[in-house]
Amino acid sequence: MAGGAFARRALLLARLVRMGKPVDRSDDVPLRLRNEAVVVLGQRKLFQRLVPGLVHALIFWGFLVLFPTILMALLGAVDEGWTLPWLARQGWFAFLVDLFSLLVLAGVLAAVWIRKVQRPRRFEGSHLGEADLILAWIAGIVLTLLAWHASRIALGLNEAPDAWAPVSDTIAGLFGGGTATDVLERVSVWAHVLLVLGFLAYLPHSKHLHIATAAVNVFFGRTRARGRLEPLDFEAEDEADLRFGSATVADMTWKQMVDTMSCTECGRCQDVCPAYATGKELSPKLLIMGLRDQLFAEGPKVLAARNGGEPFEPSALVPNAVSDDVVWDCVTCGACVHECPVSIEHVDHIVDLRRHLVMVESRFPAEAGTMLRDVERSSNPWGKPQAERADWADGLDVRVLQPGEPPPEVLYWVGCAASFDERARLTARSTAKLLQAAGVDFAILGPRESCTGDPARRMGNEYTFQTFAQQNVATMNEAGVKKIVASCPHCFNTLANEYPDFGGSYEVVHHTELLAELLQEGKLQPVAGSEEITYHDSCYLARHNDVVSAPREIVSRIGKPLEMARSGKRTFCCGAGGAHMWMEERGGQINEERAREAVATGAGTLAVACPFCTVMLDDGVRQNGAEMRVADVATLLAESLERP
Repeated sequence: MAGGAFARRALLLARLVRMGKPVDRSDDVPLRLRNEAVVVLGQRKLFQRLVPGLVHALIFWGFLVLFPTILMALLGAVDEGWTLPWLARQGWFAFLVDLFSLLVLAGVLAAVWIRKVQRPRRFEGSHLGEADLILAWIAGIVLTLLAWHASRIALGLNEAPDAWAPVSDTIAGLFGGGTATDVLERVSVWAHVLLVLGFLAYLPHSKHLHIATAAVNVFFGRTRARGRLEPLDFEAEDEADLRFGSATVADMTWKQMVDTMSCTECGRCQDVCPAYATGKELSPKLLIMGLRDQLFAEGPKVLAARNGGEPFEPSALVPNAVSDDVVWDCVTCGACVHECPVSIEHVDHIVDLRRHLVMVESRFPAEAGTMLRDVERSSNPWGKPQAERADWADGLDVRVLQPGEPPPEVLYWVGCAASFDERARLTARSTAKLLQAAGVDFAILGPRESCTGDPARRMGNEYTFQTFAQQNVATMNEAGVKKIVASCPHCFNTLANEYPDFGGSYEVVHHTELLAELLQEGKLQPVAGSEEITYHDSCYLARHNDVVSAPREIVSRIGKPLEMARSGKRTFCCGAGGAHMWMEERGGQINEERAREAVATGAGTLAVACPFCTVMLDDGVRQNGAEMRVADVATLLAESLERP
């Protein structure tokens, strides 16, 4: 009966997933298997928070070890003499059962302490009552298991030597071994079996559905670059495969549906979200929960309608599952994805919701509309003429690659910010001077360089992005470009990870990587100063693309480095990502929050490696009233070469 209830619900969930729009996750099978071993069995991502991670791991590993005892109990409930052959007689297994029973109970008690005494903010919005029920249920399963084993030892029914089960043997000493113990043995084994079967029937209806779906979600998680977004196919031959983002549950991909079913409501994503941390409406956890609730409410009706039942038109995900503000609060920093222990891809959900709002409903913040118009009209978000794109290089004798000329060893992709923003231009000039000093053969495209399309894509205008992607790829392929250096992490991410989808496969490095390499080769000889410098990791550099050590190599050569509390892949966003560079921010300012953290280090200089971060954090420092210089690592390195 319990198995039937589980099977019926599992079948419905499987049908919902099969209803989802296609997305290809069939590649990189060896890496996917490795993720199963490391992320699922090894619980690696949970150990990013040591104590909560250990608590969960104890319970998870405990039930892996105890799983055979469920089969033993099912047999023993029918006849006390029935059990699994061979395994039941092994002393080492009896010892493991006792050991992991204690560890599971310890994990349950620690979880109760965390939830009821510490009460971390990340659990806000989670189904706390249901979590309490599950913890009590798990404790009941383990306690009845120990009681059953102890009563069997007292009755002399156990197959393994008593000494190998010290916990059960100790409990057995409390029983007399008479009729009462006979009854206890029957009661405990049946209580254990009923608790297990009840949990089986309840599982697919609860938030603990992730027990069944997490391994699936991890296996089909992203294996390609984390900064890459899945492209939309505007030329799909099958109309059923054509989509413009997510309007209703029927537009979600099957992976997005499994995402919603896998959420553990742990709140780790919520805890690291810069939007949530600064008082905005967005919570990545509540976003996924809202989508899940709407999928479970409307998905079966969509299925029934497709199978010839009553016609049903699903309601819009925005604003029914999530509000407009939630969709636009996101800075696409990826902190939520990095933290999630079950490989939920929150950013993909957000961008797909934006795609529908922008491309179908033309519904987006007004100031973002100005940016989109400037990109479409002027090929850059600043709305400046393309003829001015190389003005930053005046007086530097930088080669502008002309059609038909031989390609340079390295193409310097300057980017829109460094071409048109006054504060960011200094980075481009410094980078060019350093490349010249090191004897690197490089050139720029000048007016032939257009916006990569990154801000349009993160805003949700996929069509505009693909137009610019195809245009830029055609330009660089025609020019014979092989290697690119980019000083903007957003351009770097797009060129390296997203342009290959449109025929543009190049060796792409960030300027900090190339500069660090030149330092190691001795082609640049900086003079170290005594100033204390703290470095801010850009989300699109460190978290999305694993560039962490190169900028620090540069900083360590020119000053005394100090680390912020949140750094590396667990950095805190400057607030510019997801096209927020051109959007008004509601509530607390993310850049001010990050600037305060930088100032708290006591450093005199805040080093950055992104033109957006330069602008945002310079503003943040000023708004905090602090005296701290904000400068790109390239600028600091160039200055160090000029020191006596």
